[in-house]
Amino acid sequence: MAKKLTPETIEAAAQHLENIQSGKTPILNGKGSEQKPDNKVITLGKKENKQVYPLIPPNDPRLLMQIAPFMDDTLEQFGFKDRKALAKVMYDNMTKYGGLGLAANQLGLPYRMFVMGGHPEIENGKVRYVFNPLVNDVSEESILLKEGCLSFPFLFLPIKLPKWVSVRYTNENGEEIEETLHGMPGRIFQHENEHMNGYVFTDLVSKLKLERAEKAKQKMIKEIQRRHGGPKIVH
Repeated sequence: MAKKLTPETIEAAAQHLENIQSGKTPILNGKGSEQKPDNKVITLGKKENKQVYPLIPPNDPRLLMQIAPFMDDTLEQFGFKDRKALAKVMYDNMTKYGGLGLAANQLGLPYRMFVMGGHPEIENGKVRYVFNPLVNDVSEESILLKEGCLSFPFLFLPIKLPKWVSVRYTNENGEEIEETLHGMPGRIFQHENEHMNGYVFTDLVSKLKLERAEKAKQKMIKEIQRRHGGPKIVH
């Protein structure tokens, strides 16, 4: 079933539209043609001290290949002093684009690493910086929920994932962490971990479900344009 339009979803999408029109979030033509990635990094004023990377297109090979294990000595190649420097850039970009998680390869960075969390209503805003994630075990029970992805603006897909996941990874301090994640944290971890293996969430649904979601996406965009009188969007 297509996602119903409500005042909340429309306003959220309108904010996303403003980001797109201002250039903060790129939007693609969706025709599958190869596009040259924009590697430009924007450094904001000294007060904010944030580096903003563009989200690479979802058909970019860097997003569709398995990422090699993270090694600290590769950080210098992209100008990062240490893990914490990379973690800060990842967090700043995740919050700027309004996500609950963000994988390094979504920004064109070749690191097996992602950031997740930060929402005040999920684990009191706890943030995890996940390097070299491993899944040890998952629940037999699965839950079907609609998900979005920063690499696919306005697209929401019903994804069935295990209810909980037992994981192992190292954090921004190089410490090894083992824990079992339930609910939304478990779902976010699994979503971002798929990026580490070269998968995107459109790979996880049938062609029919994807077509329905695309129609709902177009409907949402048209409704945003109607309410805000904005220009047509290339999608």
